[in-house]
Amino acid sequence: MKLINKIISMKKYLIIIIMFAKISSFWGCFNKQQKEKVFSDKMLKNINQAFEDFDNRPIFKVLTEQIIDSVSDENLLWLVMDNLQQKQPKDFKSLYQTVMLWNKSQQAIYMIWELETEVNNGGFDQFYFNSSGQFYQHLPDALRLICANKFADFVQEVNNTYERENEKIEEIWAGRCDEDSPLNDFSTRFYDLYKEEDLYQLQIDYIRKHKTDFIE
Repeated sequence: MKLINKIISMKKYLIIIIMFAKISSFWGCFNKQQKEKVFSDKMLKNINQAFEDFDNRPIFKVLTEQIIDSVSDENLLWLVMDNLQQKQPKDFKSLYQTVMLWNKSQQAIYMIWELETEVNNGGFDQFYFNSSGQFYQHLPDALRLICANKFADFVQEVNNTYERENEKIEEIWAGRCDEDSPLNDFSTRFYDLYKEEDLYQLQIDYIRKHKTDFIE
């Protein structure tokens, strides 16, 4: 999402935490004393309200032009992703086949979301290791579709390393090798790239311009 150093409101910061961690129960992991140590009463109230708003957000199985137009940029990506997640199969074994039946716009937003969520939560090793990794070859094109060309070139570079060093990476994942993963350094470069290209805003702009692709 947007760069942390460009965040204006606490609500936007919380949205980033939720998306990057991909766990809506994040706030519930802290007890009252831990919360009070970090935040003032006023900030606690704002944080709790933000999480309450997030938990109670409307989720639409079918989107219309009116619904998309009525949502702010701040909440648009959540709206679309909530909708796409309603289309996911319950059996993750058929996730790839299902997503590949969607149109290119839906695929791009979904795959980019998976990329950001996994990398910002646990690095590229986590991205490739989890179910998100099955989409890795499609991501450069998905990023180029929304004009995130710097991210597209970078992800292609990471993909090339993953394929070239795959045997070693698999051994590290299996615990048979104690070397550092060849993918480690890419995570920091990924974070730094947000300073050059606003991936969040590019997604918002793309959805606005191609909203009919997200309407049934």
